[in-house]
Amino acid sequence: MARTGAAPSTPDRTGADPAPGGPTSGGGFGGRLMRRKPVDRLVAEGGHGDGGELKRSLGMWQLTMISIGATLGTGIFVVLGEAVPKAGPAVVISFVIAGFTALFSALSYAELAGSIPVSGSSYSYTYATMGEFIAWLCGWCLILEYGVSVAAVAVGWGQYLNELLDGTIGVTIPDAFANPPGAGGVVNIPALLVVLLSMAFLLRGARESARVNTVMVVVKIASLVLFCAVAFTGIRAGNFHPLMPLGMAGVSAAGATLFFSYIGFDAASTAGEEAKNPKRDMPRAIILSLFIVTVLYCLVALVAVGAMPWQQFSDADAALAQILRQVTGQSFWAVLLAAGAVIAIASVVLTVLYGQTRILFSMSRDGLVPKIFSKVDPKTGTPRANTVIVSLFCGILAALVPLGELANATSIGTLFAFALVNVAVIILRRTRPDLPRTFRVAFSPVTPAIGFLLCLWMMTSLGAQTWKWFGIWMAGGLVLYFTYGMRRSQLAREEV
Repeated sequence: MARTGAAPSTPDRTGADPAPGGPTSGGGFGGRLMRRKPVDRLVAEGGHGDGGELKRSLGMWQLTMISIGATLGTGIFVVLGEAVPKAGPAVVISFVIAGFTALFSALSYAELAGSIPVSGSSYSYTYATMGEFIAWLCGWCLILEYGVSVAAVAVGWGQYLNELLDGTIGVTIPDAFANPPGAGGVVNIPALLVVLLSMAFLLRGARESARVNTVMVVVKIASLVLFCAVAFTGIRAGNFHPLMPLGMAGVSAAGATLFFSYIGFDAASTAGEEAKNPKRDMPRAIILSLFIVTVLYCLVALVAVGAMPWQQFSDADAALAQILRQVTGQSFWAVLLAAGAVIAIASVVLTVLYGQTRILFSMSRDGLVPKIFSKVDPKTGTPRANTVIVSLFCGILAALVPLGELANATSIGTLFAFALVNVAVIILRRTRPDLPRTFRVAFSPVTPAIGFLLCLWMMTSLGAQTWKWFGIWMAGGLVLYFTYGMRRSQLAREEV
């Protein structure tokens, strides 16, 4: 049994909460689905795992870099090539829509991260407000959001690696080994490689991984600024006409796809049990990182569509590198950008993989997934087995599944989890008005309600095929919960 920071109270047979820190639920089957884990207990258990504790070593700068590292990269280096054919030059508006939608959820994340500073992110927030069943659904979506997005990002890494290899030594990885099945290849070896490299860094410890990530974030920001400076000289006014070739529907569809690019801002919330001062630093890191990323996304997208006709993006695997080659007529700048992209995308893999392991850590501590995911190595203060299992799963997925389906599936899982976070803010304001909050969402409950509705609207913009896979994923989650999680959860065992 995982060691916790506070001894659990023993509830009565009705599932009531007779003692502070005990589980909160009603009687019967419905009561078991709705049993909640009190905020005080969530916070008290923070950092404690099976056999050791996570180390608190991250400050605001490191948290901000984790959030930027998880966000900035794929949306502009890879997914831009998929979004522009849908929206045309108005892809900039799509980025603004996606960022605006993300902002409302980011404000809700900031409030909850300052109130419930734990590693479970929105999973833990819903456990404290909406009950175990909804928390499980949220956690299952987070596995989709984080775990699958690691694979999706890793798939795009190989595209820029080939650009770099071609520009430096004149050699590229054969298509059969640089793309997954369904995208012209057999197995994506670069994608598997970048996941395994990230695993190696994570096993060394959170502080060491954060240092590596900080260096990579600085490099990729510099790369994007360099792209804007060089590609700006190639902007042609005619490339912005027509602005919306596929209408507002295309802009909306592209925005839903690009929302995938903003999922990283909540990565800071998964570091709640390794932050030095989480209540103060996590809200600041979330808001600051989202602002920086949105500005960079919009600036790069504006320059990109101005420098290359939007119709050409559909055939561009590494769009930004191709733009620099066309504008300058030289390969040097494209090679330089490709090097920055390789580092940038590797940073996304590293930080998102980190977030996935910490979410599973929290779910395991609650008994909803096997205990091996909450086992902590006493020397490094990291969940080693968790990291290895998740990395191998994501690496195999990246090697065998095309990017497009992964990105769309991740978007809908993210939107679902973000919608729940907005609801959690409203509920917690009513049930725990006395809870200390280092950040408060202005105009609540209106602001989180808008955030909830925007998430639902973005979900409806995704295609039927994406909804199909999301339904299959959620059905699998329901089977796992009712056959394993519902009976094995920590709260369920305390009720026996």
